[in-house]
Amino acid sequence: MKIRLHQFLSKSGVFSSKREIKEAIWNGEILINDSIVKDIKFEFNTNTKNVSYRGKILKLPEKNHYFIVNKPAGYICSRLNNQEREFGKKSIFELFKDRLSKNVYQSLVTVGRLDEDTTGLLLVTTDGKIVDRITNPENHIPKKYLVKTELEITEEEIVAIRKGISIKIIEDYHTEEYVSRPAEITLQDVDIAILTIDEGKKRQIRRMFDTLGNYVLSIHRLAIGNMELENYGVKKGHFREISIEEILQNCF
Repeated sequence: MKIRLHQFLSKSGVFSSKREIKEAIWNGEILINDSIVKDIKFEFNTNTKNVSYRGKILKLPEKNHYFIVNKPAGYICSRLNNQEREFGKKSIFELFKDRLSKNVYQSLVTVGRLDEDTTGLLLVTTDGKIVDRITNPENHIPKKYLVKTELEITEEEIVAIRKGISIKIIEDYHTEEYVSRPAEITLQDVDIAILTIDEGKKRQIRRMFDTLGNYVLSIHRLAIGNMELENYGVKKGHFREISIEEILQNCF
């Protein structure tokens, strides 16, 4: 398996920050097969080369781990940077802190992302390959959501969502346009929908309804593939470890 040096060091569980990793590399403290490497992006095969730091051989977690999380509102799906810490932001990874070994904790990544205010089913893992498989839109893995809107959801909106909606986004002088894939939608109430999509563009559900003139009040993810959150008994803000076999059976 080839990996970049900074990624390997991040997953090793030895370093507490990206700055610490960079300084160790730049200071010549990282050796690969006894040779100093100062290139942060240097790629190497972990099966054929040893990495050492201050005389200690570094290792990645011996096996991958897979977790189902019931994400609460108010958490972002990335590691916190200094600015986010200053603003009092919270990271989903804080739910795992001090509950896993350090190198496993440092290796965790989310399988896709949920908005800060979106709740529900989130997969977190150390396995980058399963992340790519689930998030790749070409694999058409459905994600099911409970969506509450400000206004009643009209028949015209339902038809548009089932056909696909032309969305235009202008951010930082950059314009992006795309047509959402046809989605499944049924109403649970006049302003509450069960929506299933098989792609995951940034803030897609909110933008779909915004385009239709209806504001989304809340989003809760119910399922990924056939993995239904309610079947796992995971309370809000908690997680549960599952097997790769369970993911493969329910998502592919």
